[in-house]
Amino acid sequence: MAELAGLVQRLEVAVGRLEAMSSSGGGGGPTAASGVVSVYVEAYDGLISGPVAQYAALSQKIGGDVQKHAEMMKQAFSCQRQLLVTASNSQKPSDSALTSLLAPVSKAIQEVQSFREKNRSSPFFNHLSAVSESVPALGWVAMAPKPGPYVKEMQDAAMFYTNRVLKDYKEKDKMHVDWVHAYVTIWTELQGYIKQHHTTGLSWSKTGPVASASGGAPCGGAPAPPPPGPPPPPMDFDKSSGGDSGPVNRNALFASINKGADITKGLKHVSDDQKTHKNPALKSQAGPLPSGPKPFAARPTAAASPARTLPPVLELDGKKWKVENHEGAHGLVISDTELKQVVYAFKCNNSTLQVKGKINSIILDNCKKLGLVFDDVVGIIEVINCKDVKVQVMGKVPTISINKTDGCHVYLSKDSLSCEIISAKSSEMNVLVPNKDGEYTEIPVPEQFKTVWDGSKLVTTATEIAG
Repeated sequence: MAELAGLVQRLEVAVGRLEAMSSSGGGGGPTAASGVVSVYVEAYDGLISGPVAQYAALSQKIGGDVQKHAEMMKQAFSCQRQLLVTASNSQKPSDSALTSLLAPVSKAIQEVQSFREKNRSSPFFNHLSAVSESVPALGWVAMAPKPGPYVKEMQDAAMFYTNRVLKDYKEKDKMHVDWVHAYVTIWTELQGYIKQHHTTGLSWSKTGPVASASGGAPCGGAPAPPPPGPPPPPMDFDKSSGGDSGPVNRNALFASINKGADITKGLKHVSDDQKTHKNPALKSQAGPLPSGPKPFAARPTAAASPARTLPPVLELDGKKWKVENHEGAHGLVISDTELKQVVYAFKCNNSTLQVKGKINSIILDNCKKLGLVFDDVVGIIEVINCKDVKVQVMGKVPTISINKTDGCHVYLSKDSLSCEIISAKSSEMNVLVPNKDGEYTEIPVPEQFKTVWDGSKLVTTATEIAG
């Protein structure tokens, strides 16, 4: 079955090549004659028909969520191949058009990661996590001038989970071990491919038309929405608001308003015996109020204005390193540090931050899916109002505080096992402790407690959820 799946994958690649050649006018046109086109697109086809096909075949044999995930990965590589074909035929476009061209790859990456998040109870969660943590490597097409090292960084991000798969199946099922090797080979060969053809960034053609977002068919996506219909006709101010077609004398209306206090002179005086609140007998004579629309309708609330996107910040302000508003930045590094300095990371999402050297303290505030790796902290690490963050200490840290956070993994080093971890109003916290063989043991932090009165004071102990 694995060989058959690999053969099918190679046939799909071959058909894709033929379609690309036919769309460019056959094999004799200027597009096909370009060395850049034939070299790096065909080299990428070799990557797809090689390790990607092997990974897909083994995923099919494993089945279940692993197979579904692999289908998404095949689609992601297909989207990237289409982008490479466009780049080989076209000159580099403007930034806005480039963003649109990158959108299918970005969407495919997000779908792969979303699948892992929706299947946290899967028996193959480590497999899904290995893929989800490293699939951002396909974003190398937007990286310059070092796309190769970026892929290596994403490959390393999967190592924790691939090691867990190896540990779980090393003695049980060799097929999963082969799956790990095939998957890791994808990123290893992709680095070699980038080094040979796209050393400082995605290579665009020097000739041909400038690439446009509408230059190619959508990659596995839904058809483009139809163009908007004609705008509504302008409001006719000469029509009355009640629906009749009689003209409204606006000049007379404005003249009445401009009378000021004199506008009340035309109103009829109402005596006390004609007022219902002072003469209750009038209420019974009036009968029930007619049903119908209220005279004054509530004003519709204005549409919420879109949230303003703040620029990313990575700077030293006095003694504070400010790391703010980063999205999808997987190479943030602070290296020139001093003992008196602190790091404050705010609203950094789907990013990684490395802090080198010895520093006073680090604070993560309102971050989501942020990975933090640091050497030594002499004070405290604080995680506040975060979600799904990972903190790894390479050296020493005395205290880690977790507050109002959902999802926090703390990787301790051998030198930091005496660290105190203080948590409050948080959930899904896990501490990973290194073993002698270099692997990690994952230990959940209690979230449920039992408190009893012992006659003189309250005694609180951690409890495990039954069942």
